[in-house]
Amino acid sequence: MLKASDFLSIGDLARRTGLSVSAIRFYEGKGLVEPMRTGGNQRRFLRSDIRRLSFILIAQRLGLSIEEIVQELRGLPHGRTPTQRDWRRISKGLRKVIDGKIAQLEQTRANLDSCIGCGCLSLKTCALYNPEDKAADKGAGPRYTMGDRAKV
Repeated sequence: MLKASDFLSIGDLARRTGLSVSAIRFYEGKGLVEPMRTGGNQRRFLRSDIRRLSFILIAQRLGLSIEEIVQELRGLPHGRTPTQRDWRRISKGLRKVIDGKIAQLEQTRANLDSCIGCGCLSLKTCALYNPEDKAADKGAGPRYTMGDRAKV
């Protein structure tokens, strides 16, 4: 049975997490936290939402998008504090996402190092050069820094 001390107002949650009230409302709109309402229609959050919001802040600093965070948190229970087992499962999924981001960063670094480090300054031999916009055939965005290889 939950008691009044198990709940926080949105202002208390904001002070505890360092988030603004508007940020908490944004995360609420995304379904990442689900407050209960009092008889006066005020939001009341579970103390366990401190952990959920802290996780969101960490995940964003790691470069995860809101959609990725929503996907990961979808499996966490509402109404109870997540267990070690819950977090281990989430952690396992996040490791794959983070490993992918690390690989992308390493690829970007390798491309930049080879271009800057060789000293050739030649657009004919540069691995990042994109004559006649051939990279457009591979899709939108910076294709060569996203893992596609240039054909020189």
